[in-house]
Amino acid sequence: MKRERVKDFVEYCKKYRNEVDDSFLYEEDLKEFEPNTENPTYIVTDQQGGIIGAASLIIDEYNRRGQQARFRIFHSENDDSSIYKELMVSVLQHTEGLKKVYIFIPLNNKPLIEYMEQLDFSVERHAFLLVREDSDVPEWDLPQDYIIKSFTPGEDEGIWSEVRNAGFAKLKGNETPVTPEMVAKMVSSNDYLEGGMKILYHLGKPVGIVRGADDEYENAPVMNIGPLAIIPGYQGLGLGRLLLRASLQFAKEKNYTKTILSVNGENERAQALYIKEGFRQVEGVACYEYVLNA
Repeated sequence: MKRERVKDFVEYCKKYRNEVDDSFLYEEDLKEFEPNTENPTYIVTDQQGGIIGAASLIIDEYNRRGQQARFRIFHSENDDSSIYKELMVSVLQHTEGLKKVYIFIPLNNKPLIEYMEQLDFSVERHAFLLVREDSDVPEWDLPQDYIIKSFTPGEDEGIWSEVRNAGFAKLKGNETPVTPEMVAKMVSSNDYLEGGMKILYHLGKPVGIVRGADDEYENAPVMNIGPLAIIPGYQGLGLGRLLLRASLQFAKEKNYTKTILSVNGENERAQALYIKEGFRQVEGVACYEYVLNA
């Protein structure tokens, strides 16, 4: 896609983002978008030059280290499998050195799921969006020798990345480590809430993290909780529940009436915890992957 079509592409993304995974289709994500080596993008147009289909990959530093690429959007407004095939052939030209490309698809988007299966994509995992509408927070107290501190920008990026990476090392889809530089970018993003990132310490050792970020759901402001991670050796002690409640308390103090979070389908322990804490499942997505030839 040429740069002069960026505006049209952005408008296409906005028009259809409710039909696809919109994780990277918000205003903040699109306002500085440009097609380049990190964002290879193709469009299909009709005879009048209007966009009727688009595919865009995210091959940033994080995905490159994981030898993968994520679809920002893969969509056609026409019920025509040939458009998807044409777009797929085009974006695959940019996958040298990668092992797979993947896309999240809402479970209710049956047509797109059918097209993915026709293109030899397969399900790698599922994830679910949960919502909590009760602003009341159950009582909680930290065990002796534990404290929770707010994240300090410019100091705690290394600690945050170490705890997150240790806690998520075996969680499917999250195995690629994040870097302190990535954490710094997260802190500088528009959804950052001062005091929303918290670190759990045991006798001075960082053992857990949780983040609350500004978000919206169904056109209303919400606080998005995640990541929530506990390092191995401290898991199974109820510390995740305490961090979750600390984050819920923060949301209440910030006057959020709803909180949301996402959980991997395979993480049954986390799912059970969130439901017990008042969350309910409202949406599900399937992560479809296309394994590239070596």
